[in-house]
Amino acid sequence: MIDQLELCIKRNCIRMVCFVLTLSTVVGQNYLSRDQIDKVDDIKVQMRSVAQYQFENPSHHSSTNRDYSNGWVPASFYIGVVAAYNATQDDFYYAKASTWAESNNYTLGPRLRHADDHACGSVYLSLYTKTKNKSHLKAVKSVYDQLIAKPLPGREDWWWCDALFMSPPTLAQLGTVTGNKKYHRYLHQMYWDTAEYLFDKDDGLFYRDQRYFYRRSENGEKVFWSRGNGWVIAGLPRIIANLPQKDKQRESYIELFKTLAFSLKDLQGADGFWRSSLLDSEEFPNPESSGSGFIVYALAWGINQGYLEKDDYQPIVENGWSALNRAVHGDGKIGWVQDIGMDPRDVTFDDTHAYGGGAFLLAGSEMIKLVKNE
Repeated sequence: MIDQLELCIKRNCIRMVCFVLTLSTVVGQNYLSRDQIDKVDDIKVQMRSVAQYQFENPSHHSSTNRDYSNGWVPASFYIGVVAAYNATQDDFYYAKASTWAESNNYTLGPRLRHADDHACGSVYLSLYTKTKNKSHLKAVKSVYDQLIAKPLPGREDWWWCDALFMSPPTLAQLGTVTGNKKYHRYLHQMYWDTAEYLFDKDDGLFYRDQRYFYRRSENGEKVFWSRGNGWVIAGLPRIIANLPQKDKQRESYIELFKTLAFSLKDLQGADGFWRSSLLDSEEFPNPESSGSGFIVYALAWGINQGYLEKDDYQPIVENGWSALNRAVHGDGKIGWVQDIGMDPRDVTFDDTHAYGGGAFLLAGSEMIKLVKNE
């Protein structure tokens, strides 16, 4: 009873803080209706609850030799934390991201060529846009300068589709903050070699890696993993946003984004979730919230940027956001998050992980903008 009372008090305090922040962001800007303010407030409260749970209950990589503080697991959460700060201007998120980056000394993971170990650089570069502290760029620049000096084909370094979330956005950001075009040139070279290798033109979806080209589900369907495709489509907004309008490859990324969005649109379940196996919902019928969260984020971003038709995609996004909120436990834990893996698996309401929280924060950040644009 006492725990429930404390939880209620905590959530009410969060609601008051979010309400004040919402009011402060509309002063001197376009007027928001009372209904819009309430909707934004509700989104911020739920985002703060999910973030707070993860800060208090950090999850780890299941392999001890990959469980390091600047690895992809925490990085995928803190990418969401940065997005939450940008959408809310709540210094709570900025302080948490800064503390994490400083605890890592702004270094990348230990594996030079492994995309997973580059994801944390995206957080560092996002913080740099505010601090302008060039020491925060040193490790990120060093890694990519070494890779550019001894390049390998994209399908060798970025051989699995998750990699397209982990490294390319960091590389795109580095090109933007330094103004050095070599990073964008390297990005294009690597990305399109990988995309050509892993993309299935018939279904408009990405295989996780070459092991799944000819694999079939129990019911004979191609195996396309929801979180894997979620990684890809959630990486694209962060690439596109960091390419100049005159970049000749920019339109190609936008077209790929639209193609993926169209393919994923009709695979959403009636309950708002995408299943772990995109083409075979019967094999693993339970909801899966990490892939769903990344997809909701990307589709909402596409509407906000004018790349996706609002009438076609907003009902899908709203249904997906409602589903994600139903996945959140009373204490802020987001459930239905498939464990670390490489292909569709079963999942339960109690299953959670950091990247599920990151996906939720990314989705919430774009939902705030979507509501404000109503």
